[in-house]
Amino acid sequence: MITIENADKALKDYYLDAVSAQLNDGISPFFSAIEKSAANVYGKDVKMAVVRGTSGNILAGAEDGNLPDPYKNRYLSITAPLKNLYGTIEISDKALRASREASGAFVNLVNSEMEGLISSAKQNFQRMLFGDGSAKLCKVLDMVSPSEYEVDNVKEYFVGMQVDVVPKNAGASGDSYGLYIKSVNKAASTVTFTTAVTDSLGGGTMYPHGSKDNELCGLGALFDAESLYGYKKTDEPYFAPYKLDAQGALTEEKLTDVLDYVEENFNGRINMIICSYAVRKKIAALIADCRRVINSTDARTGLGVVTVNDVPVYADKYCPEDRILFLNTDDFALCQLCDWEWLEDESGKILKQVPGKAAYSATLVKYAELICKKPCGQAMLYNV
Repeated sequence: MITIENADKALKDYYLDAVSAQLNDGISPFFSAIEKSAANVYGKDVKMAVVRGTSGNILAGAEDGNLPDPYKNRYLSITAPLKNLYGTIEISDKALRASREASGAFVNLVNSEMEGLISSAKQNFQRMLFGDGSAKLCKVLDMVSPSEYEVDNVKEYFVGMQVDVVPKNAGASGDSYGLYIKSVNKAASTVTFTTAVTDSLGGGTMYPHGSKDNELCGLGALFDAESLYGYKKTDEPYFAPYKLDAQGALTEEKLTDVLDYVEENFNGRINMIICSYAVRKKIAALIADCRRVINSTDARTGLGVVTVNDVPVYADKYCPEDRILFLNTDDFALCQLCDWEWLEDESGKILKQVPGKAAYSATLVKYAELICKKPCGQAMLYNV
């Protein structure tokens, strides 16, 4: 017989490892390539020391000359708080009782919840990797109707999302929380909510529900933010990646210029290029015009890829369409206090009754932050 007790035990003993493995697999080639470790986690923060400039002092001297003076390494300290990532499933008491005498029905019930959780978590994690930590989805421009609004950036994956719209000025009226997006119109750049909004949301910013300023410090922060890990990029160039303006024209020369510049000036070696699907087609067309072999297989992912100077080019739906990112994945690490684990109460229980509802919920947690150990070794070609 299925009870709350053995259902709780099943989630802990049988589902956790499988769910954790699926949540860490197939998110994106970039995620698959970077290190995942708890080595630099201290308490609630990530702490890491990096060396700016050349390490050591070497000279070619006379046989009886002075030895080189010790070189004092210029250490920079990176400190960043771990972000709190949650995923929750909910099972109604009615559904649980209906499957009480049939273990197969219970398995199907839990599997269905888990599949939804895994799919949602993967999509959101992939999106966060390209964000700046603010969780911003888009700007809300004008009201078309009380339930439909024009936005500056609309994506198909918005459908079904629960979002918050925060006004331009803090404390202003018109903010709205917990809205669900019913549909999107890409041609008109509009989103339609399931419910009408009394006050106009024009001028506001849309975020995933409850996530504002709480997401991973992703590639958006690396390339767009004025400061990184507490350092202002204009004051500390080590934290400023190289950026080149393509001026609206994508050429093979500009692609190789970026690769050469990073290697020549920062002693870095790019091993992954990421862009949108449309831009990858343009890159493939450029290389095809030169009658080169453009398809190969990346041993890390098993995926067929386009290459530029033997560097694989991957398309990611969350990469902004106006830029190409040149990354050395060896410089990145997902620093995590733990992998995905169930949130337990004092008695070790996972399933808990939802207050005021005839339902039980279980929550997966992960405390992590994305860190780039050498920001100056990364690059971006923009306005492509």
